[in-house]
Amino acid sequence: MKQYFKALLIAASLLPLRSFACTNFIVGKKASVDGSVICSYNADDYGMFQGLCHYAAATHKSGEMRKIYDWDTGVYHGEIPEASVTYNVIGNINEYQVTIGETTYGGREEMVDSTGIIDYGSLIYIGLQRSRTAREAIRIMTSLAEKYGYNSEGETFTICDPNEAWIMEMMGTGAGSKGVVWVAMRIPDDAICGHANQSRIGKFNMKDKKNVLYSKNVISYARKMGWFSGKDADFSWKNTYAFPDFSGRRICDARVWSFFHRFADGMDKYLPWALGKDPNAEDMPLWIVPKHKLSVQDVETAMRDHYEGTPLAIDDNSIGGGIWNMPYRPTPLYFKVNGKLYFNERPTSTQQTGFSYVSQMRSWLPRQIGGVLWFGNDDGNMVAYTPIYCGNTVQPECYNTPGADAVTFSDKNAFWVCNWVSNMVYPRYSMLFPSLKEVRDSLEGSYFKQQASVEEKAQALYGSDPASAVKYLNEYSNEKAQQMLARWKQLAIYLIVKYNDMTVRPEDHGHFSRTKTGLGAKVARPGYPEGYAKHLVQATGDKYAVPEKK
Repeated sequence: MKQYFKALLIAASLLPLRSFACTNFIVGKKASVDGSVICSYNADDYGMFQGLCHYAAATHKSGEMRKIYDWDTGVYHGEIPEASVTYNVIGNINEYQVTIGETTYGGREEMVDSTGIIDYGSLIYIGLQRSRTAREAIRIMTSLAEKYGYNSEGETFTICDPNEAWIMEMMGTGAGSKGVVWVAMRIPDDAICGHANQSRIGKFNMKDKKNVLYSKNVISYARKMGWFSGKDADFSWKNTYAFPDFSGRRICDARVWSFFHRFADGMDKYLPWALGKDPNAEDMPLWIVPKHKLSVQDVETAMRDHYEGTPLAIDDNSIGGGIWNMPYRPTPLYFKVNGKLYFNERPTSTQQTGFSYVSQMRSWLPRQIGGVLWFGNDDGNMVAYTPIYCGNTVQPECYNTPGADAVTFSDKNAFWVCNWVSNMVYPRYSMLFPSLKEVRDSLEGSYFKQQASVEEKAQALYGSDPASAVKYLNEYSNEKAQQMLARWKQLAIYLIVKYNDMTVRPEDHGHFSRTKTGLGAKVARPGYPEGYAKHLVQATGDKYAVPEKK
């Protein structure tokens, strides 16, 4: 057993290229409160600067080519023929409500094909531009990868439309091969699913042609490489191509376990799997049926998870959270002390998120009204998700700001303003976060309260002039995003005045209090929270003890 744990730690220390980024959750239409298909995505990567992308609908002449640049690095890979018709894409949703997200799990390094033309990010946005259903997106994405080669590590894709939710996993077949293996499974309508940088598909029923799709070489390639020799029915994608080791379970699958744990009883039996240390632990299912139906708000809350209320919780007054119990931890995830390797928990909500969304897809509404991308440009816990309708053709300025980038701050840009606020809050979390949460929840509450009447007006317009309905929703989306930015700037100013120098300035009916002579009222000095004070004394003994009077 000791050798097993030693091997896990050594393996973990050799994973600098796995950033353990991104989390996706999926909700089938019969598992949601209103019949929506819902999916979510945290795009996590340190140093990443992203806004809300847009690809306009277009027609293309025969022979017109599309240049492929790597989504992560911007490196040019090559070009492919354009489709004759491409659809409008805003963020990660298109005008037909098709939504695609991803998480990278890596897998066997020898399967990566650096000569492939299409990387995972390009595959997402090309798929969105060319598909009207999730099944069509799977067909297009896989055929492109099979024809032009796949230039990325192992990837799990969420692919949804208003009627179906799918999970697909894909890998290359080695340097210079221009080949690919893949498998896709439909999530049952009454189920929820998740993936978080660990391959999730195990065994699959190759005879279920309606709900399971796969490449012809999905098993034969593994046999050829000497990685699998059993019966086809016993083949497990993840056990063969991306075995779930300690890091894959504790750093990655644990996020899915926490999502399941929120919405289903009996998940404690899978806790040993999520903890990652027991090699004989029972594996989690790919999907579960929740004990109650989920709303968009439920999924937004799940995207803000720090393992609260579970054995993995990091809001537990431990010294790692600092004085004000921050439920975030620094990276790298692994660190050494006196030659021994340790790790930090990696929950769904993380400071490295570039953008986050919850996509809502509804089959009973006109397509440009039914699809809403609830979008935020920072850690989901620290932003108000604003509505972006799938037919929108003009981004709000705050999500597409001229001049702003990863090294250029702009107070017109949501990424930078939201990060400005969140980076004030992180180190003094228990002190400042309640103020942020109040504003965040008030804004989101107002959006949901207005949603029915806004969409009722859009449907009335749509009946006579669909273009005017789309324009109305676009203007509404942009207005709400810009209002959010203005409110977040106010929040930034409020926080610095309210909590300046680790004190708390008193208020009276929404205004900062003053003395009778007009000066600022005396501030409160809360000092150490009780839990941290105890940690400090335990760590320092009597070093700071005041001598008792004799």
